[in-house]
Amino acid sequence: MRTARWLVLSAAIVAGLTVAVSRAAEEQPAAPSEANAPATAPPPASTVPVTPKDAAPPPSVTIIGANDAHGVLGRDVRSAADEDMGRIVDIIVDRTGHVRAAVIDFGGFLGVGSRKIVVDWNALRFGKITSKKGSITLELTKAQVAAAPEYKEDTPMVVLGASGSLQPLQAIQ
Repeated sequence: MRTARWLVLSAAIVAGLTVAVSRAAEEQPAAPSEANAPATAPPPASTVPVTPKDAAPPPSVTIIGANDAHGVLGRDVRSAADEDMGRIVDIIVDRTGHVRAAVIDFGGFLGVGSRKIVVDWNALRFGKITSKKGSITLELTKAQVAAAPEYKEDTPMVVLGASGSLQPLQAIQ
C-alpha cells in the first residue's frame, strides 16, 4: 500500500514538473526596458541547415586478394644468399607520399646489439612473400649492410642502395 502511494506521488511530481517546464518555455520573456536595452539588437540566427556546396564524392573501393598483397612491417629480410638481414621496422616516405626507403633492424640477438639501417626501397624484392611467414629479399650483402651507418631519427639519413638509383630529396617550394 505504501509503495502504491509513493508511486502515485512520484508520478504527480514528475507530471507537475513537466507542465511547469513546458509553460516556462512557451512564455515570452519580458521586453527589456528602454534603459537596459542594447543599442542594436542582432537579428535572430537562421535555423536553416547549411549543406556544403561541394559535398565529398563517395570513396573509391578496391578489393585486393589475400594472396596479392601483404604488410611489410615486422617482416623478415634475407639476403640473396639467404642470410638473415633483420626485419623491417619502419618505412620512409617523402613529402609527396612516395616510399623512398625501409628501416631494417639489423644484427644483434633478441634485440640486444642491433642497429637500424636505412635501405633503398628499390633494393628490396617482394617475390618470396606468399604467406605471413614469407621474407623479403634485399639485394645487398651482409657485409655491405654491416658497414652502413646507423639510422637515428631527426638526423640526415644515409640510404644504402643496391643500384644507386635513389636521388637526394629536393626541397619542395
